[in-house]
Amino acid sequence: MARLDSGTLDMILSTLAKYAERKLPADYLLALDHDDEFPRKVLAELYDPAKLGLHLLFIPEDYGGLNGGAYDIYRVSEAMAAIDLGIATAVLATFLGADPITVGGTAEQKATWMSRIAEEGLLVAYGATEPQAGSDLAALQTQAVPVAGNGAVAGYRLTGRKQWISNGGVADLYTILALAPGGPSWFIVERDAAGFTQNKPEDKHGIRASNTAALFLEDVYVDAGRLVGGVEGQGLAQAQAVFGYTRLMVAAFGLGAGWAALKRAIPYSQQRIQAGAPLSQKQGYTHKLIVPNAVRLEAARAYIEWVAERIDAGAQDLQTEGAVAKLLATEAGNRAAEDSIQALGGYGYTREYMVEKIKRDVRITTIYEGTSEIMEWTIARDRWQLHLKSRGAYYLEWADRLDAIHRQQPDNGAAAAALALRALAAVLERCRLDRLTRNQHILFRLGELIAWAETAAVFAARVVDAPTEAIGLDISTRQAMARLHSREAALKVACDGLRWCIGAGQTDPNLAAGLNLPAIYAAQAGSVADMDLVAERLNAAFPAQ
Repeated sequence: MARLDSGTLDMILSTLAKYAERKLPADYLLALDHDDEFPRKVLAELYDPAKLGLHLLFIPEDYGGLNGGAYDIYRVSEAMAAIDLGIATAVLATFLGADPITVGGTAEQKATWMSRIAEEGLLVAYGATEPQAGSDLAALQTQAVPVAGNGAVAGYRLTGRKQWISNGGVADLYTILALAPGGPSWFIVERDAAGFTQNKPEDKHGIRASNTAALFLEDVYVDAGRLVGGVEGQGLAQAQAVFGYTRLMVAAFGLGAGWAALKRAIPYSQQRIQAGAPLSQKQGYTHKLIVPNAVRLEAARAYIEWVAERIDAGAQDLQTEGAVAKLLATEAGNRAAEDSIQALGGYGYTREYMVEKIKRDVRITTIYEGTSEIMEWTIARDRWQLHLKSRGAYYLEWADRLDAIHRQQPDNGAAAAALALRALAAVLERCRLDRLTRNQHILFRLGELIAWAETAAVFAARVVDAPTEAIGLDISTRQAMARLHSREAALKVACDGLRWCIGAGQTDPNLAAGLNLPAIYAAQAGSVADMDLVAERLNAAFPAQ
């Protein structure tokens, strides 16, 4: 993928911010949420090339788009989520809905449909999920029955039901996954196709400015030219090919929403006086409700940017990395919003204040495009295979690279991140020797621990050499954040890993020593001072107006 030049990306982000300031004030967004209203006019303006043309980001230049890269879409996705996650979801749905065509379409299909999406600003929906299958795309039941004509397949008749489809009730164009004789396949269906109906919108907990609806297909005819790629059975491969990319977008949603909540809690703490001093000066507030959330979000950002750069450089098969990014960023965003409600006290619990809405909105990011549990399973399954293939060397070699970084840049937290990776390698090896992954719960917990260890490693490695441009925190602040995240990751991997290995019946009486717990506890030195520094810098970066 290409990447926009910095001037073009900055212009898009600036234009979006100005549009939101003019057209999307808090009272309007709260009204959309209250009324459960899809803002069709807003989406039309966001897609209008003369105004913003956000949908052009993911469309190649050959078809009238901007040919933006994964990094560009992460930045815009974060910005959209910080404004309103419901509206951001409607934009995501068009990106996602067009992905089967982008990845698997023939040259003619891409020229036809991507050009139409670009020129007409079509809303698109991704019709994969089903009532009984959920996110298990291999279990789909929607059928695509071939229709013969002149001795060949002239078209297909689609019959089935789709559930939880973003933009489902409002899209102009749909990509539908159905089971053809040759296997799961994507088909392009237009809104007005005979036999194709859309159900009423779901009454959702959050993201109420987005439209989510079930789809019903009753003998819907599509000609053979609407079979994506022209070959049956490519559907699951086409879906898998974009997971690293689309899950990165949802990770950016968690990042944007989490920071949107914190950017309300931090200024509030500077104005709220308790016992003669503002809350912003009290460790009981900042070190519990603010600093840990900011640290987790910025660790997620470092990992997101690392993955985005690899996608833009042409790397393939980054589904696992996309899952790590999504798991940590969305869980961090959800926790940041939850703690921001606590930080604002009674005000945070009322619908007049945006943090309550943000909390309801961000919750979906841990569910759609693969639940957190599916992310844990994906991560554990794939990294378990790496551990086996490398004979346990994968994370040990990564730890050695972090030790080299620590020697050059001792303030990055790389030494603690290396402890996390070595503890992780020991836990994985003990699971192998004692066959502990026969317990599904152990496998899922490994997925969580892997995400913590890898994000710590990437944050420590990048904090100086690849500083982010996305947030106004200087390198010394982010180094303190990287140290805090690495320490917590090491402690979590060792303690939780030990807990679950023992709980599943591991047999090594010296496992605790093999995890190097004394060194991990010793590495916690300086944590409170680092939290003091981060709290001070956050207050300076986000002052009360």
